[in-house]
Amino acid sequence: MSKRFFDLLLVVVSLVLLAPLIIIAFLLVKTTSSGNALYWSRRVGRHNLMFNMPKFRSMKADTPALATHIMNQQANPNQYLTPTGSFIRKTSLDELPQLWSVLKGDMSIVGPRPALFNQDDLIQLRTEQGVHILKPGITGWAQVNGRDELPISQKVELDAYYLKHQSLWLDCYIILLTIIKVIKRDGVSH
Repeated sequence: MSKRFFDLLLVVVSLVLLAPLIIIAFLLVKTTSSGNALYWSRRVGRHNLMFNMPKFRSMKADTPALATHIMNQQANPNQYLTPTGSFIRKTSLDELPQLWSVLKGDMSIVGPRPALFNQDDLIQLRTEQGVHILKPGITGWAQVNGRDELPISQKVELDAYYLKHQSLWLDCYIILLTIIKVIKRDGVSH
């Protein structure tokens, strides 16, 4: 089975099963903060090409577009959270609109998380390791092994491991671990 077919199959199943959660997340964001429910983030995709990735907005509209590790150095990220932002992040509901990016072909279900356009250090290390040839994913090997808590160099090591060992079985294992991590709310820093 091709990875693209597997992605499309999972998107269709996910949209059917998760439709109530998507509607609830949309309503939570829309009714508790001003601005659009969706935030379109400029991200680095396969071969370092840019694309726009949707997320449910968990941060206030005036929040700087910075990676979590950079924002932690400059300010307390919690000051930017919307009233429901912490909840939708910890439950990963903010990630559900990325199913659109998988459907469109910009992302895969499993792969390295897409870097922000300004994460030059992450982009450079991934390019040096050859990871940039992969489509970014909603979840990945680094996410199930630490998520926000990992330093960039360790994320890239885990992404490189995935590059060398990717298979349908590894993808299924990562998806299973992701479900467990989401339920336990492991690895979310804010």
